[in-house]
Amino acid sequence: MQTTKKPEGVAERIYRQLKQEIFDFQLLPGDRFSENDIALRMAASRTPVRQALYALEQEGYVEVQPRSGWQIKAVDFDYLESLYDLRIVLELEAVKRLCILPADNHPQPLQTLKQFWLDAPQLEDGAEVACHDEVFHMTLVESTGNPEMARVHREITEKIRIVRRLDFTKRPRVSATYLEHGQILLAILNRQLQEAQTRLHDHIAASQKEVRQITLHMLHQAKHGVIR
Repeated sequence: MQTTKKPEGVAERIYRQLKQEIFDFQLLPGDRFSENDIALRMAASRTPVRQALYALEQEGYVEVQPRSGWQIKAVDFDYLESLYDLRIVLELEAVKRLCILPADNHPQPLQTLKQFWLDAPQLEDGAEVACHDEVFHMTLVESTGNPEMARVHREITEKIRIVRRLDFTKRPRVSATYLEHGQILLAILNRQLQEAQTRLHDHIAASQKEVRQITLHMLHQAKHGVIR
């Protein structure tokens, strides 16, 4: 399998910043720019800018347009749907493996999740909760001890991040995430396999439904802080 070669040094800094701007909706699907635009904004030469853009192109975030510079790629919703489907398969299998562990074997990462989602006060900032949400789901898969499952799941997590985070611009979804994560965790810790899988499936399906409803207009609203 071909892997993406990450840029180094200045190019790495530009790569990470541009990628974060895409995830934070500062750069939106369809936005156009030149290498010179980025070089001036990043106080860098065009060579590391080009390296960073080629790396982002390999990962599917940008595309080069003949005679018109670079463009943020449009969101492929059919592709996102397929990623969500695969994510559900991986996480349901992870929950199954966690639920059949011996009763006296509670992986410490699950206890850490319980402390955050059930015991600690709820966070108010949606963007911060979005980061913890990713950690929650990745931890479930990582706790199975299967590194390949965890690797594939991490790749999916990154690819759906741009639309998944829109879920957390809405306050009711932040509150619902705390409730649903708590229910999933308790079911796992109590070895209630059917309960845990059902709640996990419904939880991810709710997020997947939001993805289906996302439009370019919503992305522009997110950019300007309009969505609530």
